[in-house]
Formats: sequence, structure tokens, C-alpha cells
Amino acid sequence: MSDLPHPETLGALWASIPSPALLLHADGTILDTNPAAENFLNLSARNLAQCKVYDRLFINADIATATLRSTQNQSPVFINDIELTTGERAPVKISVQLAPLFASGNLVLMLILPCDQSERLGRSGQAKTAAKSAIGMAEMLAHEIKNPLAGISGAAQLLSMGLQGEDRELTDLIVEEARRIVKILEQVERFGDVRPPIRVPVNVHDALDRARKSAVVGFAKHMHIIEEYDPSLPPTFADNDQLMQVFLNLIKNSAEAAGAKGGTIWLHTYFDISWRFRRRDGSGNPLPLQIEIID
Repeated sequence: MSDLPHPETLGALWASIPSPALLLHADGTILDTNPAAENFLNLSARNLAQCKVYDRLFINADIATATLRSTQNQSPVFINDIELTTGERAPVKISVQLAPLFASGNLVLMLILPCDQSERLGRSGQAKTAAKSAIGMAEMLAHEIKNPLAGISGAAQLLSMGLQGEDRELTDLIVEEARRIVKILEQVERFGDVRPPIRVPVNVHDALDRARKSAVVGFAKHMHIIEEYDPSLPPTFADNDQLMQVFLNLIKNSAEAAGAKGGTIWLHTYFDISWRFRRRDGSGNPLPLQIEIID
């Protein structure tokens, strides 16, 4: 029993090759062309059959010599970054692969790979390598930064044991901020983890107060911060550290907008059940409401 595939199977395989492919004789005669090559070259298989490859495909490389070398040495030949034109289309950059069909001795398979495809493959590999390097660097930096943070936090805790009042509050703030930075670094160590944040019931006023304390000893020390909180607000469902970071960013934006002369930042929370939205999608007089959304 023969181990060779059925001719119909070989024909189906030839037609299913996604890259442009030509079957050549050792002397450069085109014997067959797959559908991908017909589409790419904009020439039919009948039009190309029995023609010399270098007569129909104008390539700035010696394809005839490369074809002969491939059959004589019975080894593949690769030609990269060359230009191809058929006279029917503008020149395009391609790479060519020539491989002998070992069973025949004088037949060569010619594969044409447009450079934009090979470049995309190369860029994909480079992107994956770069991502792995970035992840490795982030993990290393996060690990190294954690060590001095542990020392800072420990020193602040020791100092707080002999302090009272406002001084004790500052050392407690150092400890809390050090812990928050450690949590951020743990997120950096999980760089590339796209899982959603862990949300728990959070007192929004606690997050605001922590953000205020951190701001007044740093970038907002020249600002006067007024706090007006509504104690009836229920807990909100959020990530505590990320919520605090949002408040810190808002306070920092306000402090930077005020400039060196300083100003007042008003932190105000309230619960308003009378706020209404109404959609209007037609013409006419504006609706007398607080907020109007117009499509």
C-alpha cells in the first residue's frame, strides 16, 4: 500500500496554502500556481504556466541562479527584502523562500512572503519580548523599593511610641502611607493582571480624611482645606486605596491650579435625593431643570 496522499488531497493542500506559492522546474519554468499567488500577482495560473519565472515576475534578485542552487544542493534558499513587480502592479517588498521537492530532484517550491506580513510577525515577537522585560523590571523595582519602605515604617512606629497629639498623627500618617505604597507596589508586581479591583464597603469620609492628611504635609501645605461632610452617607462599594488615590489627585489638581499664592479647597459631601435628569430629543423651549441632556 502506498504511503503517498491521494492526488485529490494533494490538490486540496496546494490550494489551501495561505501564502503565494509557485511550483518551478529547475530551469525556472512555472509549472503551477496556487490561488493565493494568483490573487497576489493578479495573474491567472494559465497565464503564468510554462513561462520562465524571471520573465513574468520582475524581481531585483537572481531567481534563476537561486532556483538552480536549491535543486543542485537539495537545500532551501532564502532571499529577504527584495522588490517584486509583475508589470500589472506597483513594486512591493517581499521575501522569497525556495525549497526543493526531494522526491522529484528537479522541482522547486517557491513561496512569496510580503514584507508587511513578516514585519508584523517580527513586531509581534518583539512586543511579547518587550512586555516580558517590562514585567520583569516592574517586579524587580517593586521588590527593591519594599525593603527601604519597611525600614521607614518601622522607624515611624518606634518614634510614635514616645510622641503625643499632632506629632503622633504625623508618624501614624507615615506608617499608613508606607503601607499604601506597599499595596501599590504589590499591584505593580502583578503587572499585566487585568482582573477587576476588589471592592468592599468603604467609608468615603475616611478616604477623604486620609487624602487630606497626606496632602497638607506635602503638595497642599499652602492651601486652606475646609471639610463639610454629611455623616448620613452610607458606605460606598469601592477599592479603598484607589478611591483615596482619586481624592489625592483631585486635591493635587486644585493645589496646582491655585499656584504658590494658595487658596481654599472645599471638601463637601452630601446626599441629595431630589436631583433629577430628563432627556430631551426634540426641538422646542429648554426644560426648566437643573441638568438637561440633549441628544
